[in-house]
Amino acid sequence: MLINGDFSRRALVHAERIDWIASPARGVDRRMLFRIGAEKARATSIVRYAAGSRFARHEHPGGEEFLVLDGTFQDESGDFPAGSYVRNPPGTGHAPGSDGGCVIFVKLWQFRQGDGERIVRLPGEGGSWRLRPGAASSKVLFDADGERVLLEDWQAGGTVEVENPDGLELLVLSGGFTESGDVLDRWTWLRLPAGQPLRATAGEDGARVWMKAGRLLHDDVCPFEGAAEAEEKSR
Repeated sequence: MLINGDFSRRALVHAERIDWIASPARGVDRRMLFRIGAEKARATSIVRYAAGSRFARHEHPGGEEFLVLDGTFQDESGDFPAGSYVRNPPGTGHAPGSDGGCVIFVKLWQFRQGDGERIVRLPGEGGSWRLRPGAASSKVLFDADGERVLLEDWQAGGTVEVENPDGLELLVLSGGFTESGDVLDRWTWLRLPAGQPLRATAGEDGARVWMKAGRLLHDDVCPFEGAAEAEEKSR
């Protein structure tokens, strides 16, 4: 399966307008934003857990990064309410689920080889980052090895510009903004290739945005069987 596999092109998905697709676990559905591969894949998705649903315990050889969008996500390590950001490095595993139901934004098999640090940021945690024009707040969730993850609030009607030397990925958490003639509302996902800067105008309610800056696919990304062939076809 190949969804938005060309990293040289701008990619935009209004996630709330596409269908949910059932996962192998009963009660767990996905909206696929980016995917290279079949069930084992490099993937970026929005995943919905019905109340009481869960996956059997499994490993993440290529790492897992997620942000809880709604409800409370749970696994053996604890409860993660909406706003929690977690990086489970390659080689970790868990049995995820949700007693009350939840929705998460998740990226799979996109870690560097050798990245062994687990990161947990509960709601409100993270360091302050310098404010760009048009931003009311900026919090850094992760910053290492040329990869930076931020949570920003943009002022209503504000113009926000972000340089993009290496690649940029955004998810609208609330509110919205306009970019390149498109209106991006809640849970819209945008990926911009290296060299294409972001020029955005926040809507009348402002915008809360999750944003990652850095290489869209690391040179030393964790490999898996069949990945090289699938990625070659995407070029």
